[in-house]
Amino acid sequence: MGRRAFIKVLSGFFAAIILILIATYIYRDPETVRLTDVVRQNAGGSFLKLPDGVVHYELAGAEDARTVVLVHGFSVPYYIWDPTGAALLQAGFRVLRYDLYGRGYSDRPDVAYDADLFDRQLLLLLSGLPIPGPVDLVGLSMGGPIVITFAGRHPEKVRTLSLLDPVYGPGHKPPFHLRAPLLGEYFMGVFIAPSLPEAQRDDFSHPERFPSWPDQYRVQMQYRGFRRALLSTIRNYFARDVREDYRRVGQSGRPVLLIWGKADRTVPLARSAEIRRAIPQAEFHTIEETAHLPHYERPEIVNPMLVRFLNQ
Repeated sequence: MGRRAFIKVLSGFFAAIILILIATYIYRDPETVRLTDVVRQNAGGSFLKLPDGVVHYELAGAEDARTVVLVHGFSVPYYIWDPTGAALLQAGFRVLRYDLYGRGYSDRPDVAYDADLFDRQLLLLLSGLPIPGPVDLVGLSMGGPIVITFAGRHPEKVRTLSLLDPVYGPGHKPPFHLRAPLLGEYFMGVFIAPSLPEAQRDDFSHPERFPSWPDQYRVQMQYRGFRRALLSTIRNYFARDVREDYRRVGQSGRPVLLIWGKADRTVPLARSAEIRRAIPQAEFHTIEETAHLPHYERPEIVNPMLVRFLNQ
């Protein structure tokens, strides 16, 4: 085979590989719908336009009651608070829960998903709603450091903090295949995002009790920008060292409730010891037969703990 023919064959081979990669990416792409006002008409809840985009939220309860704000984790929207929100309302609290940018029915702005974005979202949401006085913040998983950072930056707006299996640590630079431009988008689109619905089962100690969880999760994946938002969060938010924010809350003496699922594989129970050293005043509880979502698996145990803490 002559050199020219060899180069032609090699070029054809690489062109075929590129076409296969592109076709795979397109085939694995569930994002076929753009979030519009028409789409949101059937979403339930309410919407508020903020500088970074529209936020999907639900605010319920008496206007003169204490407001508890529920902040979800990395990728599951505010429906993850269903049992908690219902219990708090029944206990007489006003409850605000919302979808972080990039998740659920909130917009997916093309920005860096970092601590500043999530802090600004919560600050402007509270400012844009009729919520007087300081609030009680409850953060789950990634929502934990979000509310911790918020309390450190805006102490006058926070009464208490409740943390459920919160993320903690020095921050981690994502691996090269997620940091690299285009390569990261490809891995997120082809390998990581498609596996997320079924991967949610790992957050439960008994996933068989929640058979519809993956399908419920898939709904948000059809809206454009979901994968980009998650990848940006991995690149920007999780690379940040949050330990000083936790220590600042510990030094403030602010009341803190810390709850952990004993079988958590996402954020292992051992991590709780570091948080308790950073926040020595934290009231700490472990929940048997639960993993990363103790409030969802054992609401009959967690809800009374939370209500008692808020009322004391």
